[in-house]
Amino acid sequence: MSAPGLAVTLRQRAPIPLEAELACAPGELLALVGPSGSGKSTILRCIAGLHAAAEGSIRCNGATWFDAAGRIDLPVQARRIGFVFQNYGLFPHLSALENVAAALGGLTLAERTSRARELLARVHLDGLENRKPAALSGGQQQRIAVARALARDPAVLLLDEPFSAVDQVTRRKLQQELARLRADLAIPMLLVTHDLDEARMLADRMVILHRGRTLQAGTPDEVMTRPASAAIARLVGLHNLFEGTLVEDGGALKLAWLGRKLDVARIAGQPGERVSWAVPSEGVLLHRRDRPSRGEAENPVSGTVQDCLRLGPFTQIRLLPDGGGEPLAFSVPTHAVERNDIAPGAPARVTLLAESIHLMPWEARPE
Repeated sequence: MSAPGLAVTLRQRAPIPLEAELACAPGELLALVGPSGSGKSTILRCIAGLHAAAEGSIRCNGATWFDAAGRIDLPVQARRIGFVFQNYGLFPHLSALENVAAALGGLTLAERTSRARELLARVHLDGLENRKPAALSGGQQQRIAVARALARDPAVLLLDEPFSAVDQVTRRKLQQELARLRADLAIPMLLVTHDLDEARMLADRMVILHRGRTLQAGTPDEVMTRPASAAIARLVGLHNLFEGTLVEDGGALKLAWLGRKLDVARIAGQPGERVSWAVPSEGVLLHRRDRPSRGEAENPVSGTVQDCLRLGPFTQIRLLPDGGGEPLAFSVPTHAVERNDIAPGAPARVTLLAESIHLMPWEARPE
């Protein structure tokens, strides 16, 4: 018996190459993340039945929706998909109530109207039932689209960049509403987004896609702080990405970098082996001048502040380590910058937390 949830395997060479494999459990929100053209929206279209890949299969709760080898390709209406499009796809001539009711089949007019009112109340639009899309804000239109997607009692909910057309304040509010709403949904939910912070905030797991291939799947923290490769580290925006060599020191394996021997909590390999390694910004701790900071003896690195960029309550710092190499990037509270006289050209000292250093197979830097 097949496991509950959604299981997808897709392969094709054109029009957009795909070599994707993913699974999403009931009640789980899975974020598909990757640059433009990585195949995120194409995967959603395949799941919805709007596009058929050359090879692969799509199964939901034990039912086969698509099997290229078996020539099975259920039509859109047979798949029970709730789909929220980037541009919402509302009917401009229909009211909010009519837009939602249009997605309800097999019911009397009175039943459709009653159910549509319930769904609009669920997304906090009660009282606006008679307004047409043009008389509603972008955030309100998005909520109608969500209500309509839920109207069909879907087996899977697909969200394609659902917050991209609204301003930042509305975006945060809608993200919070989705977080509350999903707690009541026991179905697989797939969110396509290019916003890593959004994925980290909303998703249980995320899949990194590049040129149609699924490169890594895991919790947002796993993927963004412990990427499987240097290429993935670049895709998720890890700034502190370096090269080093494993060395033996006092019977223990350490990471040699710029003449230093760094302790690493999780380390395996052979002495002399080249590796790529990364440390997230939160794994870089600035030493205070008035008293020692946590773990001052743990991988201390001295250097010169290259630049400071103040962003409200936090300041981004880049520190050029003594001995050369690429700068370390990290963020500290702005008040700590002022208290410690941190400024371009000033000396500074940081700790690299052994627990935060992550080793990967060595990869040559792209040209």
